[in-house]
Amino acid sequence: MRSIVIAGAAGRMGKRLIDLVNAQEEAQVVGALEYSEHPFLGRDAGEVAGIGLLDVPLVGSFVGLSSCKADVMIDFTAPQATLANLEWAQTESVAMVIGTTGMSESEREQISLAAKKIPVVFAPNMSVGVNVLFKIAAEVAAILGEDFDVEILEAHHRLKKDAPSGTAVRLGEIVAETLGRDYPQDAVFARQGFTGERTQREIGMQTLRAGDIVGEHTVMFGGMGERLELIHRAHSRDNFAAGAVRAALWLEGRAPGLYDMQDVLGFRTK
Repeated sequence: MRSIVIAGAAGRMGKRLIDLVNAQEEAQVVGALEYSEHPFLGRDAGEVAGIGLLDVPLVGSFVGLSSCKADVMIDFTAPQATLANLEWAQTESVAMVIGTTGMSESEREQISLAAKKIPVVFAPNMSVGVNVLFKIAAEVAAILGEDFDVEILEAHHRLKKDAPSGTAVRLGEIVAETLGRDYPQDAVFARQGFTGERTQREIGMQTLRAGDIVGEHTVMFGGMGERLELIHRAHSRDNFAAGAVRAALWLEGRAPGLYDMQDVLGFRTK
């Protein structure tokens, strides 16, 4: 039985995670963490998630997790909170599944350093379908090569704080790696006015924010006389939460190291 702590437990993703972990025969929610001034502190996490009492109170500090004996923490919060949670996880020898996006390069480096002490699954998107998209995008880019222009379009809800999404950035990085390009140098995030002709090395990154869109990603390969589009549309947050729970179960018995969903799904070839 895997004992799991949910960080950001009263948020939209946190509540779905509580529900899905509770539905697993081989896992249980043993801790629920929120920020120190959250109005629901002290309430039962299951009640907050709308699934009934779990006898797990929502706490606002690591002290409140001292007796939970966790195996894994699942974290979909914000970069600063994630890094604080990572410190706690290292101290307590608790594995982590991190789905937080918007991380800077230095913040990613801190995660890499922590993974030398504990096993960590860190992925910009926990969806099985999106991770299939990552794999296919690399294969298509390798086949089409330099003859096709690449544009990446992502759309999310109006409350999303980072842009482009972590998933879109990873798609851009994958295409760049496959084609021998430099993503930070070759990604183009905006076009306005007289821009001149598109260069061959450009990887276009376009962002939309509107309404309650859960998440949509398109990788367009445009050639002369034809184009090929790879599209993933998320209809609910359950696919992200389900992937994170799958990752938490997969971590059992793993050595310290930095993993991602390609490892969890068995897609890693080297």
